[in-house]
Amino acid sequence: MWKPDRHSKHPIYRQIVEYLERSIACGELPPGSLLPSERKMAEQLDVNRSTIVQAYEELRASGLLESAVGRGTSVSRTKWGLTPSHTPNWRQYTEGGAFMPNLPLMRRIREVVRHDANLIDMASGELSADLFPNELVQELLREQPFTEHLGYDHPQGSPALRTTLARFLSRRHGIAATESSILITSGSQQSLYLITQCLLSPGDAVAIEDPSYCYSLPMFQSAGLRICRLPVYKDGIDPEDVARLYREHRIRMVFLNPNFQNPTGSILSLTKRRRLLEIAAELRIPIVEDDPFSLTSMLPESPQTLKALDKDGIVMYIGSLSKIAASGLRIGWLAAPQSVVSRLADARQQMDFGLSIVSEWLAEQLMRSGRFEDHIIHLQMALQQKRDEMIDALNKYLPDAVTFDLPHGGLNLWCKINRKVNDSRLLEEGIRSGVVFVPGTVYGSEEGYIRLSYAKPRLEDIEPGIRALARALLGQSAVR
Repeated sequence: MWKPDRHSKHPIYRQIVEYLERSIACGELPPGSLLPSERKMAEQLDVNRSTIVQAYEELRASGLLESAVGRGTSVSRTKWGLTPSHTPNWRQYTEGGAFMPNLPLMRRIREVVRHDANLIDMASGELSADLFPNELVQELLREQPFTEHLGYDHPQGSPALRTTLARFLSRRHGIAATESSILITSGSQQSLYLITQCLLSPGDAVAIEDPSYCYSLPMFQSAGLRICRLPVYKDGIDPEDVARLYREHRIRMVFLNPNFQNPTGSILSLTKRRRLLEIAAELRIPIVEDDPFSLTSMLPESPQTLKALDKDGIVMYIGSLSKIAASGLRIGWLAAPQSVVSRLADARQQMDFGLSIVSEWLAEQLMRSGRFEDHIIHLQMALQQKRDEMIDALNKYLPDAVTFDLPHGGLNLWCKINRKVNDSRLLEEGIRSGVVFVPGTVYGSEEGYIRLSYAKPRLEDIEPGIRALARALLGQSAVR
């Protein structure tokens, strides 16, 4: 986003005026466009609110902006002879459409993370920069220069990457997959999007965990699906709940994150996995297994995947490099029956004609390298160190205020706050104190829960981040 030049001799408020004038003149801000409030604009541009007040006043005086009580400040519809009949009602368009916007709390979190580099980010579900395999990638590029064809790729994704993935899934997870049963996607969320759009219809009932990362994704509601809740316990969901939901709602699909569930960190027990697969096979209900975290396991052995136990071909398995290597590569995968893969590949080709061949090539080089295993081991050790640092800090600064179960993998800590709180107010207090996190209601839980990521902040920022959380929760005077 544009920011004023603090080293310029030109007053900052005039820079803001001229920037908005250009945006209005070139149509980036059409007539009727609602501008951020003075406070929010000041936060975004990192200036005093009085500077924004001065800029808005000058633009109102020139007729470019207009303000009304209860409606805020917007671009004038009558300047330069423009009237509402001369321009589309863009607000009507942006508020319409079938695809729903992100939840307000998620939009707020992403806004402050984007505009305030000093915030300690315990909200983002990705690795910190020092955990990406940057040196390994640079070595691979030096050893094997890119010489591939730069045209459109195979609809299912690079054959070489799919072959490497099939071997990787067999070696690391015991999953039997072939090149033809794998679809390369732009991260796990594209896999979920394709499934909801292509394999389900509006009005279909689906079962998802409660709480669940899926509640933070508008794609389920956008697809017109009826969502049924599967409560998550310390050892995962109860398979009998799946049978009950089928009797009551005729659910057509189950979405699960069995290993280090997001956000709770729970692991579905082996007994429950086997019973779940029995029930799903009896009822002929497909299961979507989202597995971003298995390779972050801090246990001597990673828990088995549902897909590895599946003998009836009912599990569609989703994975990606985002949580274990490089979110920016945008490489994910879906292992499913060939008929399903063909259907989703056709839909994905209509969307984007396939992924970047450069990202696919680099991902294949990375996963085929023997040094990738070394990266995974280093990642597991680093995440465990960060997790332990966060737990020590919580025990130090919030010993009685929050409770949690020890996660043995994943990137997050799921905390229950032992007092009555308002999620929105607590988030704003956290931001003011210098830390951002995700309130539990984003994931479908009741108020009084938060998800803290120990993967995104640097190790040395974890204790200050928890201290800031304690100030937000207990009050400034209680924590120094």
